[in-house]
Amino acid sequence: MNVPYFISRRLYSDQGDKRKVSRPAIRIATIGIAIGLAVMIVTVSVILGFKHTVRDKVVGFGSHIQVQHKMSLATAMPYPVCINDTILGDLKQVKGVRHAERYTMTQGILKTDDDFLGVMFKGVGPEYDTSFMRENIIAGQLPLFCDSTTKYPLVISKSIADKLKLNVGDRIFAYFIGEDDVRARKFNVSAIYQTNMKRFDDIICLTDIYATTKLNSWTSDMCSGAEVLVDDFDRLDETTGNVTRLLKTGARFGIDSDYTATPITETYRQVFDWLQLLDINVWIILALMIAVAGFTIISGLLIIILERTQMIGILKALGARNSVIRKTFLWFATYIIGWGLFWGNILGLGIVLLQHYTGIIKLDAQTYYVSEAPMEINVLYIVLLNIGTLLISVFVLIAPSYLVSRIHPARSMRYE
Repeated sequence: MNVPYFISRRLYSDQGDKRKVSRPAIRIATIGIAIGLAVMIVTVSVILGFKHTVRDKVVGFGSHIQVQHKMSLATAMPYPVCINDTILGDLKQVKGVRHAERYTMTQGILKTDDDFLGVMFKGVGPEYDTSFMRENIIAGQLPLFCDSTTKYPLVISKSIADKLKLNVGDRIFAYFIGEDDVRARKFNVSAIYQTNMKRFDDIICLTDIYATTKLNSWTSDMCSGAEVLVDDFDRLDETTGNVTRLLKTGARFGIDSDYTATPITETYRQVFDWLQLLDINVWIILALMIAVAGFTIISGLLIIILERTQMIGILKALGARNSVIRKTFLWFATYIIGWGLFWGNILGLGIVLLQHYTGIIKLDAQTYYVSEAPMEINVLYIVLLNIGTLLISVFVLIAPSYLVSRIHPARSMRYE
C-alpha cells in the first residue's frame, strides 16, 4: 500500500474537519490555480486566434509565395513574366504546394462625378482561389474571372465604396496613365468586400486578368507573376526552397534566372515581425500566472502543515520518516492542484467557447484588424498548459515540504 497516498486521500476527503484555517486555505489555493489556468488558456487562445486571423488575411491578398521578376522587388515599375499553363501546372506539382494562380497588377484612378481615388487593380484569372474573398464579401457576388471578352467587372472594398459613394451595380470610370496616353475604361461594380485590413482595403480592387494585361500593353501570355498557396504554413521556407529549385531548372520551361520566389513573411516582414512580438506577451502572462498559482499553493501548503503539526508528531512517534510525511503533504497538494486544474479548464474553455460562438467581446476593427476577439482552441497547447502547471506547482512545493523535518515529535504533540 502507498501509505502517503492513502493518508493524503483520507485527509482531503475528511469533511468533518471543523478547523477555521485549513479549509479556506484549500479553497483559496484551488481558486488561485483555477483562475491562473483559465487566464492562461484564454490568453493562448486569443493570441493564436489573432495571429492566425491576421496571417490568413495577409495571405488572402498576397498568397504564401509570390513568383515574379527580380526587378519587381526593386522598383515600382511592372516587369512581366511568362507563366503559361505548363509552368503553372509544374508549380502545382511542387512538393508542399496546394494551389497556384496567375495575377497582374496595374495602377489606376477611380473617378466619380464628385471624387476620385488612386487604387491598385489586381487582375485574376479563372484559376483564382475565391475562398478567402467569398468569406469577406458583404454585398453582391464575385464575378467569374474567366471571360477573355471581359465586361470589366470590379470588386471593391467597403472603404473604397464609402469614399466614392458606390454600390453594387454602379458603373464607374477608371483612368490609367501610360507613357504616351491616358486610357479610360468603364467598370461595373460586382461586389463589395471588407477584411478590416486597412492597408489592403484602401487600395486593392479585383478585376479580370485580361483587362489588366491589356492595360499594361502586355501579350496574353504575360502577367505580373504567380501566387502559390502551400499545404503547411509551418513549412513555408521549405516549400519556398522547392519552388526556387524549380525556377532554377528554367531552361525547359522557358524561365530565365531573373525569376524569384518570395515568401509572404518577406513581402510583409513588418506585419509578421509584429505578430511574433505577441509571443513575448504570452510568455510574460504565463510566467505571471504560474508564479501567482505557485505562491498560492505554497501558502496553502504551509498553512496545512502548521495546522497538522500534532498529526505530524504522532506519525513521527509511530516511526514514520520525514520523506514519508513530505510525500503525504505533496500528495495532498496534488489533490488541490488537480481540482484547481479541473475548474480552471472548465472556466477557461467556457470563456473561449462563449466568445467563439457569440462574439460578445467586440474590438475596434480599424485598430485590431478584427471586429471581435478571435479565439482558437489548440488541444495540444491546453494539454501542455495543464501538464506544465501541475509539474511546476508540485516542484515549487518540494522545498516548503521540508518544513516537516523541523517539527519535533515531543513538542508537536503538545502543540495547540
